[in-house]
Amino acid sequence: MLTLGSVVMGVNDVARATKFWMAALDYEPTAPGDDTWIILRSKSGTGQRISLALSETPVQEHPRIHLDLYAFDQAAEVERLIGLGATDVNWDLYPDDADFVVLADTEGNRFCVIAAAEYFDGTDAAAGTL
Repeated sequence: MLTLGSVVMGVNDVARATKFWMAALDYEPTAPGDDTWIILRSKSGTGQRISLALSETPVQEHPRIHLDLYAFDQAAEVERLIGLGATDVNWDLYPDDADFVVLADTEGNRFCVIAAAEYFDGTDAAAGTL
C-alpha cells in the first residue's frame, strides 16, 4: 500500500518560496533544507507535507495539478495571502457560481482558495479542522 508523502512544487527560489509557504500554512521544515530542496510540514502535525524543489521549468499558465487551500473565511485568507506576497490571477475560467479564487505564490505557482464552510459539517467547523 502506498501513502502520499508530499506534494512537490518546482520553484526558482527555494528560500523565498519556503518563507511564503511557512507563513501561509503555518508550516515548518522537517529538516534543514538547502538552495535546491526542502520539505515542509504542519506545525500541528496534521495535514499534507509540501516539498519545494529548485526548478528551471517555466510556470504553467493553466497547471494540470495545483493546491486547493480550504478556508472558512475565504475573503480574509485571500487578503492575508496577498499580504504575504501572493498575487491575484486574472483567471478567465471562473464559472458563475465559483467557490474558489485563483492566486499565485511568490514563484508564480497557481493555487486556489476554496470557500470551504459549505463542504464540512458543524463538527469539522467547530474543531477548526478541514
